[in-house]
Amino acid sequence: MEARVLITVADVEAEAERIAGHVVRTPTLSSPGLSGLLGVPVTTKLELLQRTGSFKARGAVAKLLTLTEAERAAGVVAVSGGNHGIGVAVMAGALDVEATVVMPRSAPGRAVDIAKASGASVVLADTMDGAFALMDELRAQGLTLVHPFDDPVVIAAQGTVGLELAEDAGELTDVLVSIGGGGLISGVAAALHARRPGVRVWGVETEGARAMSAALAAGGPVPVELSSVVSTLSAPSVSRLTYEHVSALVTEVLTVTDAEAVQGTLDLADHAKVWAEPAAGCLLPAARRVLERVGDGARLGLVVCGGNATTADVTALADRFGLR
Repeated sequence: MEARVLITVADVEAEAERIAGHVVRTPTLSSPGLSGLLGVPVTTKLELLQRTGSFKARGAVAKLLTLTEAERAAGVVAVSGGNHGIGVAVMAGALDVEATVVMPRSAPGRAVDIAKASGASVVLADTMDGAFALMDELRAQGLTLVHPFDDPVVIAAQGTVGLELAEDAGELTDVLVSIGGGGLISGVAAALHARRPGVRVWGVETEGARAMSAALAAGGPVPVELSSVVSTLSAPSVSRLTYEHVSALVTEVLTVTDAEAVQGTLDLADHAKVWAEPAAGCLLPAARRVLERVGDGARLGLVVCGGNATTADVTALADRFGLR
């Protein structure tokens, strides 16, 4: 299959203009606590303070704002392990568009509740693969798909995270971004590549959700077996579009265990004073590996992608893995 054209920083700037007023310009802050923990200067981009609790609001509202009148009338469908579903449900509700959100039964109960409370119809499938299949059926019935990552508008809108980081952060050498389907890292890498040339971008996955690592090894998207407890990173495969961005713009994709991701969430709470979800917690063990690779002089940027995990969720996972 021929390569698809990568988005440009101009695409990201256009989406920044489109979504202004609909989303929050989240804080970019240096973290004394994480700097002390890791031994190098650390800057955090706090997307967990975004509307809907994660960066997903950006791509969701951007796509919704591009709908024609006929598409608005027909309604939209989204598939999600949690955060994208919340983002689409809340933003569609705000724009008076009917939304159907398909989630696997493994999705956090809080995500299901928020999507329903926002007015969306929520349909549960037994597995993530089943959720994607059901989404395809609903799309065939005339609903417009708001894809979590296989859409240049969505990728460019997620890239506004990188645009803001480039504008607001001090000097950075390495930026770490979590990967589910790869929409966030694709957009962030495109923005940083243009605005902060020379800054390395690293992706992070959990071992039970290695869709991008598998794609890079295979030379293109392949289906993967999902076993991670981190449902918000669990894409059954990446897309050709996100694969092309990551293979061109990302230094390396690192993998960490579920237990490490959950420990990272606890460390973010203890040291950064932010309540993130394990999809962001995975950045801390990966950051230690990056520091082993790049040596002295590193200045890290961490994109803290979301905070839609309850204290009960994380406590249960910590107990499961024997963490304190």
